[in-house]
Amino acid sequence: MQRRHFLRQSALAGAAAVTARAMPAGEATTGLPRADVPASELDEITVAELQDRLAKGALTAQRLTQAYLDRIRAIDRGGPAVNSVIELNPDALAIAEALDAERKAGKVRGPLHGIPVLIKDNIDTGDRMMTTAGSLALEGPPVARDAFIAARVREAGAVILGKTNLSEWANFRSTRSSSGWSGRGGQTRNPYVLDRNPCGSSSGSGAAVSANLCVVAVGTETDGSIVCPANNNGIVGIKPTIGLVSRSGIVPIAESQDTAGPMARTVTDAVHLLDALMGVDPRDPATSRSAGKATAGGYARFLDPDGLKGMRVGVARKMAGFNEHVDKPFDQAIDDLKRFGAIIVDEVDFPTLKDVGKPEYEVLLYEFKAGLTAYFATRGAAVPVKTLKDLIEFNERQRERELKYFGQEIVIEAEKKGPLTTPAYRAARRRCVRWSRALGIDGVMAKHKLDAVVAPTGGPAWPTDLVNGDHFAGGSVTTLPAVAGYPHVTVPMGQVFGLPVGLSFFGRAWSEPTLVKCAFSYEQATKRRKAPRFLPTLET
Repeated sequence: MQRRHFLRQSALAGAAAVTARAMPAGEATTGLPRADVPASELDEITVAELQDRLAKGALTAQRLTQAYLDRIRAIDRGGPAVNSVIELNPDALAIAEALDAERKAGKVRGPLHGIPVLIKDNIDTGDRMMTTAGSLALEGPPVARDAFIAARVREAGAVILGKTNLSEWANFRSTRSSSGWSGRGGQTRNPYVLDRNPCGSSSGSGAAVSANLCVVAVGTETDGSIVCPANNNGIVGIKPTIGLVSRSGIVPIAESQDTAGPMARTVTDAVHLLDALMGVDPRDPATSRSAGKATAGGYARFLDPDGLKGMRVGVARKMAGFNEHVDKPFDQAIDDLKRFGAIIVDEVDFPTLKDVGKPEYEVLLYEFKAGLTAYFATRGAAVPVKTLKDLIEFNERQRERELKYFGQEIVIEAEKKGPLTTPAYRAARRRCVRWSRALGIDGVMAKHKLDAVVAPTGGPAWPTDLVNGDHFAGGSVTTLPAVAGYPHVTVPMGQVFGLPVGLSFFGRAWSEPTLVKCAFSYEQATKRRKAPRFLPTLET
């Protein structure tokens, strides 16, 4: 969850990014990759390339899993110490061995068969790993059953390699938090420049994918928590329409906006994971709306290199302009979209964007209290908290570990809220729906006859600051699709001072086929991702 959108929106509208100085945008930074991060055959490898090796017998899932475990120990816990993985799965090698036996017997479940996957530590797994949302309050015995999406990942034949660190409670704890920090996991680093922030709350998933610690990872988002880490870590992120992917078994913030989604280095790999994650789940009634949205073949059939041809793409200029260095690759991206066949509709404005942040925050406070209380009940006597009041008191008792850098004022504010029948909550939610949909994305796209809208995903990563908290340096592209519950895809757009920035595509509900076409076509024609170099700091 990115607090900038409901706490700092008006201030950020004209804010300049916090960037390095005195060097033209795009010019290379000095410094070589760290010597303790040697080149690996896993660097930038794709699902298709791994499947080819597995099919030919040149590789086994067990050897592949071991290679990723070795890499995590070498550069996530040692070397540059990216600190993106909060826990490794003690059963990963045994799972991989069983999947190798299936392949040998002629059974291959699909594109993810034998592929190691990392998942965020707010997603329940019914195994020997914990699920904590980064909080010491949820440490203890593992949960009894998989989240629906964890079960789907297993059914697809993937190896759950471990769990990723995150902004504690998905960044819904303090107005002055540092993204990527949790009481249990500490601070995740950005693999491009280690003293820069990976963004959050899916910080570990974004950093791990970028650092080639896995091929794909699962993140979650309420407002920006997939696409912002994807932006800062130079990868692809897909935030689906609410209801395409189940939320049951995921530690919640807000039922109206929460979703899980894939994070990968390529659109193709992200789509393979999205196809595995989606499905109708009786435990999450919202998923009933997704029936039939992606039929046989899933979204992979929309991976069309000519997908931009004839697409009417609106340019949300007012979501740009926050940093002249980001404007340069964004302008280049618009030119690229034109060259690849898109029909550009410039200066598309969303007048309700400035109004939606306040009611969004109100909705999230109410839904956080209701949702987290319900989630605590699923954990039973295994955890010492049952209410937000319990959580607040627990954090105070653990102040030296939980509150040493920033507080819990958002949790305290949420604890004061009433039930979801409260008129103030219902009024705020009605405003959110109307301003983000009919007067927002749906209305503006209908007016201009658009297929998709583009904007910069954000600014380059800011220096991590545990004293003052995050220095968000970007626009507000995440808010409307998040509040509306509509899909949002980000793809690497280029670099600013050696730090990646992304291009966002968003649109109406269930427009994933269109957004996948646009994002894939743009990615294939530009290939803007560059692997990280693990620099200790940014030298210009």
